[in-house]
Amino acid sequence: MVAVKLIPHLLSWAGIVFVLARGVAGRRSTVASAAIAGFTAGVVSVSVLFRFFQGDTPYVIIRDIVGGSLLLLWGVSVTAVYRSNVREFPLSWGGRLVDTPFRTIIEVLAAGILAGAISTCRFSDMAGSALPLILLVLAATAVVFAAMAAEKFLPQSFTMSHAGLMAIVVGLLIFSASSLIRLDLFSPLTMKVMKFAHDFVHQFFESMLIPDHLFIRDYLWGYIGFLFGKEVGFWGGVFIWFTPVILVAIAIGLERLPAVAHIRQGAERRKILAAAIRARRIRLVIPCVAAVILAAAAYRSCFPSVEYWDPKPVPVSADPSGEIFIPRKGEIDLEDGKLHKYLFKQGGKEARFFVLMTPGGKLTAVLDACAICKPDGYGQAEGTVICYYCRTLIPLETVGKPGGCNPVPISFTEKADGVHIDGLKLINDWGSTVQATSRIKGEGK
Repeated sequence: MVAVKLIPHLLSWAGIVFVLARGVAGRRSTVASAAIAGFTAGVVSVSVLFRFFQGDTPYVIIRDIVGGSLLLLWGVSVTAVYRSNVREFPLSWGGRLVDTPFRTIIEVLAAGILAGAISTCRFSDMAGSALPLILLVLAATAVVFAAMAAEKFLPQSFTMSHAGLMAIVVGLLIFSASSLIRLDLFSPLTMKVMKFAHDFVHQFFESMLIPDHLFIRDYLWGYIGFLFGKEVGFWGGVFIWFTPVILVAIAIGLERLPAVAHIRQGAERRKILAAAIRARRIRLVIPCVAAVILAAAAYRSCFPSVEYWDPKPVPVSADPSGEIFIPRKGEIDLEDGKLHKYLFKQGGKEARFFVLMTPGGKLTAVLDACAICKPDGYGQAEGTVICYYCRTLIPLETVGKPGGCNPVPISFTEKADGVHIDGLKLINDWGSTVQATSRIKGEGK
């Protein structure tokens, strides 16, 4: 089963080696050696991380580094647009490394380390076993030689710019990461954009006293409310996600044609210009492929293949004293590590909550809602729960703690026989939470 799940990672790795071999033509042995060494270093580094750090820490480190590669691509793409219109680009000390073997080794090593790190996360539950990691390195080594052999069949006219090379390598790394929900970038990106928009607009409204302004009519809140929806986060994330590859394509399209004024023969001039235009069109293929890969990663993020554990809420009632009792054992085993949802109704009101045994071995009870999103509820998969509204991943270790998109904790008492909850307080907690999130999303306050 793990071997099947490794297919996206190995295919991405094959694509990375394939384009690196063509992008740094003439240094095939250097690329192969650096790729194998980098992948091996990534496997070893992450296996050490999982041995010394518990919980979500290794995933956070790797995800932040992959996110940093997207930021780096932004910088490269902007620079490429500038350089496309400048014949003489002043080189700093670092710029002198642009076409050196040292730069090639660094880039291939970095790509290999990240690819190895991402792939190793599939074996996070086997951090103490060396055999799966050895087999992973051997498979990656075989992929390197296969990709190098396949690259020879490309026509010599197929070239790529440095910015295009980075675009497709970063895109493949992000696609590989998107197959693991803990390394996914697109959903956290849209969440951060959405929360930034919420906080900015909210603070602006408060500082300008807009909610109490005489000229703000009720129908205007319908338009203002759009700024508080998750659509803002999605489209903002799309802009950040795809702009770098668009800029790379623009940079290639703006590349200056070679100077031919000094050539007397018109046929020769036309031949040189036609060859340059043809080469430029071929180079445009790479950012277009990178855009397709990023689109696939975004799709995997929005529609993951992971099946979330999301049980139907079980109706519960309170005893005459108003206490809800959830037995520790019975038809539902609260100690099985899965979240178990319940629905409590009283006086025409209702509240959803779930009980979960955290990795620390303690039971916790929380609302099936958070304090900042609409109460769409949570699902569970791969050591996390996920908010269905904003797709935020919450490590199981932090469930039961307040703040952010964590499920709102509720007051409960854990005893030997199970969990005891005050029904009235539960209804009040649910009501205040839902009322607050509805006010934020609906009224734009």
